[in-house]
Amino acid sequence: MQVTFMYRETWLHRVNPSVKLILSIALFIVVVLIHNLNTMIYLTTGSLIPLVLFSGHPLKRLLLYASPFLLIFVSSSTGMMMFGSGSKLWFQLGFIKITEESFYRGLHLGFRGLQVASVGLLFSLTTRPVALFYSMMQQWNIAPKYAYSFLAALRMIPVILEEFQTLRHALKVRGKKKRSLFTGWYVTLRMYAIPLLAQSIRRAHRTAVAMEAKRFSSLSQRTYYYRITYTKWDLWYVGYFAILVFLSYYLSAVWPLVGGAADVR
Repeated sequence: MQVTFMYRETWLHRVNPSVKLILSIALFIVVVLIHNLNTMIYLTTGSLIPLVLFSGHPLKRLLLYASPFLLIFVSSSTGMMMFGSGSKLWFQLGFIKITEESFYRGLHLGFRGLQVASVGLLFSLTTRPVALFYSMMQQWNIAPKYAYSFLAALRMIPVILEEFQTLRHALKVRGKKKRSLFTGWYVTLRMYAIPLLAQSIRRAHRTAVAMEAKRFSSLSQRTYYYRITYTKWDLWYVGYFAILVFLSYYLSAVWPLVGGAADVR
């Protein structure tokens, strides 16, 4: 089953996956500690630039990938705006109450989620799982038996999806009996879960036996087909986001986009 799309390889694909993972976690911590709406807007805008320009995917596909995060942005922002607390009332209709504080707080929450989503989407679209686990084995000294186990599990996902489609078509050919509303979901779940779980257990056992036969559990040094090293692209990647964080704080101080939003807590 084909679950990937063609894309254009850029310099972000050559950044060490371990560096991207560590930087993504560090940016998440930085975002959690930011309470200035202007800083959050600048940081989110700067995080979207490499996603749009250097991810290697067309804009329409990026919008498709980002649609769940845009929905979360709208829902979280509006929820905080309409039902938050504050003293300066802007609008009220029944139990819906929009204040200046809740409005800015909702925007801040939405931009925070959008920034985390953009960095995570950039990481997932520019990082191959094989390169990530090879980098973890070579730079972080992760045991090969764990890294290759995760790789094998990722390879099984398309197989499980294909089996699910085959099972779905087979059940459709056999026909479905009418069942009650309360017990129908349980019967349907059992018809799908038991065969898929049984096949997954058999496949996992065969994979474990094969890995044991290939000496994946030994502690000796291994040779690798791919060599993942640190390159100049890692410095470019870290430098871009370091400058972005600095500029976000600086521009929010000298050129604030929204007045009175220095601290939205």
